Amino acid sequence: MSGQNSRLDQLWQAMKYSVPLAAGIQESGSTMIEQRFANDDIELLDRKSCYEGFFSLQIFKYRHRRFDGGWSRTIHREVFVRGDATCVLPYDPVTGQVLLIEQIRAGALLEQDQTPWLIELIAGMNDKNEKPEAIAQREAEEEAGIVLDRLERISEYFPSPGGATEKVTLFCAKADLSDAGGVYGLAEEDEDIRVHVLPLEQAYAMVGQGSINNAPAIIALQWLMINQQEVAHRWSSQIV
Repeated sequence: MSGQNSRLDQLWQAMKYSVPLAAGIQESGSTMIEQRFANDDIELLDRKSCYEGFFSLQIFKYRHRRFDGGWSRTIHREVFVRGDATCVLPYDPVTGQVLLIEQIRAGALLEQDQTPWLIELIAGMNDKNEKPEAIAQREAEEEAGIVLDRLERISEYFPSPGGATEKVTLFCAKADLSDAGGVYGLAEEDEDIRVHVLPLEQAYAMVGQGSINNAPAIIALQWLMINQQEVAHRWSSQIV
């Protein structure tokens, strides 16, 4: 397996040898729902590749404990395997503006009622030995020509766990956006990225209008609308 699948390899080894990893992949702390099962309640019987390209497609063969106390039958599922990703929403607390990017997305090419050029967050695939914070900084420079000052981790989540392995780390970041704008992207990665700087309220209104319709941007903008004053106060007082 390539480096982008390191987390999946870890889970595969844990399931194969019945080592519970729930505490290792989820931060400890109180929760409103006490979950009954963990990784040792799964038997991952087989995992094989059926396609390897820019991403890969694998077939998982597994069974798991059921809520009625028994075991499921053996299940076969095709799973879209790709590396984890990091997304970041730059925010300028002085002007109240956010930075969003626009680029064409292959996954939206078949949509007939909208353009495949989406309004999104700065984002990048996680490298094997690089922390999400470093990825956010690197991608901000590559995709928007800006430097991030402080990072606020919003959440980590699975965009489509029913059929894909990807996990997203989502940030909001303090940034000076006074001179931001233009077109960026790496030619060797066929990137053609247009930078937009606009008031937070205007960006959030685009969510309601459906103009922004991808999960990372929706989650980050909603989070910032709720936490805007608290974040600005924390940044201004330099409280970590």
